[in-house]
Amino acid sequence: MRMLILFVLSFVLGFPAFATTLQTSAGAISITKIAGGLNQPWAIGFLPKGRFLVSERGGALLNIGADGQAWHVIGVPKVFATGQGGLLDVMIPRDFAQSREVFLSFAKPQGREAGTALGVGRLSSDGRRLVGFHLLFEMQKGTSGGRHFGSRIIEGTDGKIYMSIGERGDRPAAQDLSRHNGSIIRLNRDGTVPRDNPFVGQSGQQPEIWSYGHRNPQGMALDMRGRLWEHEHGAQGGDEVNLIRKGANYGWPVIAYGRHYSGEKIGEGTAKAGMQQPAMYWAPSIAPSGMMIYSGRLWPAWRGDIFVGSLKFGYIARLDPDRSFAEEKLEASEMIRVRDVREAPDGSIWFLSVGEGAVFRMTPK
Repeated sequence: MRMLILFVLSFVLGFPAFATTLQTSAGAISITKIAGGLNQPWAIGFLPKGRFLVSERGGALLNIGADGQAWHVIGVPKVFATGQGGLLDVMIPRDFAQSREVFLSFAKPQGREAGTALGVGRLSSDGRRLVGFHLLFEMQKGTSGGRHFGSRIIEGTDGKIYMSIGERGDRPAAQDLSRHNGSIIRLNRDGTVPRDNPFVGQSGQQPEIWSYGHRNPQGMALDMRGRLWEHEHGAQGGDEVNLIRKGANYGWPVIAYGRHYSGEKIGEGTAKAGMQQPAMYWAPSIAPSGMMIYSGRLWPAWRGDIFVGSLKFGYIARLDPDRSFAEEKLEASEMIRVRDVREAPDGSIWFLSVGEGAVFRMTPK
């Protein structure tokens, strides 16, 4: 088993941990490394008693504690770890203390192809095994290659499970409701389809779909009102932040604010009747991944703000929806290819750096 280099938090040891300082609009903050030695970390999920799970794209799920204990969790699914595929998001539901359930999204082998899938298992009392892991959903008719799986998981305020799916590099499929490519799906917790989904009972349309016309969504979060937000990768420019609405079409690849990597125009322009406009977009692209909407617990001035990691540049974007999504760049040397951003139960902000192979924690200085 690969050795994990773990750094114990200062509040555990009682003396200052090795940390750097970052100046922000809300004052100075400390950035502390919590765990290193990670290989392509993809997502964080917080457990009780200070422990947390980290998924690695290659297929490992790690259970790590602030006390220095760490182990690989067994019982995870086999994944298609090619290109952007692999073990992806981790979602710990609100009732974890009772259910012990852990939801995982992953790229699932489908013969010679692969597609985004969702499964769930129960974490054993010792935290070392996923018991009874089983599939809840897999996208129909996956695509060969390793591009654009998505994928994030959200537990809605309605108790339903939302998962984002990339269009797998098959652009026209994002407008085809007979396929799951380029959609956000909505499921009951047991994997069945809610009766009030927008395309239930409509011939030739996938009943799991909640919204469509997405390119490669790698961030989702709930705001203070329980509304679902998403961001997705554009092509050359045009990364989007979207407020997700039931049954809505977000336009890809008919409308976009970027261009193909060849420099050619995408689709029909930037707007079309019946297609949603983004709440904001980036040009040039920042390659967004991970999304969190902050409660304001430790930084009241940031309540309701959206935090997004950048895989392309060394920063986390803080977006203020009350100021036309004005952007503050939280820049630090630790933020090399930020894959995930989460708020911990104590209000601190955690992020995963692929470039550093590490988990970091931000707190007020």
